[in-house]
Amino acid sequence: MSHHVVSSDDEMLILVDSNDQAIGELSKGACHDGEGVLHRAFSVFLFDEQDRLLVQQRASSKRLWPLYWANSCCSHPRVGESMTLATQRRVEEELGLSTPLSYAYQFQYHAQFGDLGAESELCSVFLGRAKLAEVSPNPTEIASIQWLGLEEVDAWTDPNHSGHAVAPWFRMEWQRFRGGHAHVLETFLQGQPHSR
Repeated sequence: MSHHVVSSDDEMLILVDSNDQAIGELSKGACHDGEGVLHRAFSVFLFDEQDRLLVQQRASSKRLWPLYWANSCCSHPRVGESMTLATQRRVEEELGLSTPLSYAYQFQYHAQFGDLGAESELCSVFLGRAKLAEVSPNPTEIASIQWLGLEEVDAWTDPNHSGHAVAPWFRMEWQRFRGGHAHVLETFLQGQPHSR
């Protein structure tokens, strides 16, 4: 298990417009100050052979949404880094594994975390596979993990469900997988990865 610190408020992120065109760069810390500045991001959903989703509880040291439950992995490509390299890097850094990822969809969202800052992201969402034995969470990023069946994920991400503190992007992304992008998730789980 790695205890290596893999993220910093000083790392430079890619500012984008709503069409995902790069328009500048800014530190991660500054991107999340106040109401946030729109930047490029990604979110990964990893499923095991039983189609259970790996979810993570964010470390208590996180500035935004500490100890909230989120999807398998989420972060940002750094300046000069492709989305492919960024997603593979982060899955390795956070979960200690390497796995092929399939693009699912992209969406823009904003979420405010009181006075501590906000997420303002143009987020690309990816799907992949993982096995329990392969997962080695980095405790500097992750407090805990669980594997949830699809109906359990539905319950956890239900806005009326108060049993678990769930990160807003996780809820929004899962609702899209159960709504307008349901065919993408179904195709992936049936073993036919969706291509961009």
